Amino acid sequence: MSWFTRKKPKITEPVDDKERKVRTEGVFVKCPECEATLYKGELEEAEHVCINCGYHFRMSARERLKRLFDEGKYEPLDEGIVSGDPLGFFDSKPYKQRIKEAQESSELPEAIISGKGTVGGHLVFAGAMDMNFIGGSMGSAVGEKITRLVERAIKEKGAVVIFSASGGARMQEGILSLMQMAKVSSALARLHEARLPFISVLTDPTTGGVTASFAMLGDVNIAEPKALIGFAGPRVIEQTIRQKLPKGFQRSEFLLEHGMLDMVVDRRKLRETIIRLLDFMMNEKILSNKR
Repeated sequence: MSWFTRKKPKITEPVDDKERKVRTEGVFVKCPECEATLYKGELEEAEHVCINCGYHFRMSARERLKRLFDEGKYEPLDEGIVSGDPLGFFDSKPYKQRIKEAQESSELPEAIISGKGTVGGHLVFAGAMDMNFIGGSMGSAVGEKITRLVERAIKEKGAVVIFSASGGARMQEGILSLMQMAKVSSALARLHEARLPFISVLTDPTTGGVTASFAMLGDVNIAEPKALIGFAGPRVIEQTIRQKLPKGFQRSEFLLEHGMLDMVVDRRKLRETIIRLLDFMMNEKILSNKR
């Protein structure tokens, strides 16, 4: 006679191994430099810089502006300006479709966003490019937004800060995209005549027509550590000059050493560095003497 009886049936179905595992997708990130496993929350607190080796992950345009402006507050500018399709361009897909898909995936209206606010108490007009929008390429809308940003700064006597991240000019707009190089450079020349500062921050990567125009025209050119900065690719340059190029010649540290940059600054110290520069360049006594 059994004193105890089983009321529930035996477990006959095996438990799926996948159900036993703790889901960690999107919680940890692997550093491509030192291969350390980083907790995503800690990485965001460190401004997307590896706490082990200092590798700078790419940062979104909206987060850059948020971390630049005082209390993360700014007035968005010209968000209605987006690229058209002047050439009716079609490669693997229609250009209009490519723009729409980029807007949906990046949640941005264009490859650059801009805003107005204060940085260390100084009036600043800032723009930030984003590689997630067609490789941060510079089309007509990007050139127009930067030009308007500079013109507003001249009118309201503010400083300009631009974070560059780009693969260069946007081929789908042909010569119209290349014209933006001269257009933006001309606007910056007027900013210089008004004795107002332009701080250019070059991030990884900054290449092509962006490097050949406004990215290198700052009163102060700052780059993040180990950022890829250049015009043409290494293979194109080697084939043109028929010489072997030194290792890392397109990285920010090499460019600083050869006089093409003013400083290389860790992202975690970038805002305080910009504020210190603005304290000097936006000094009323200095500005009045220059005028």
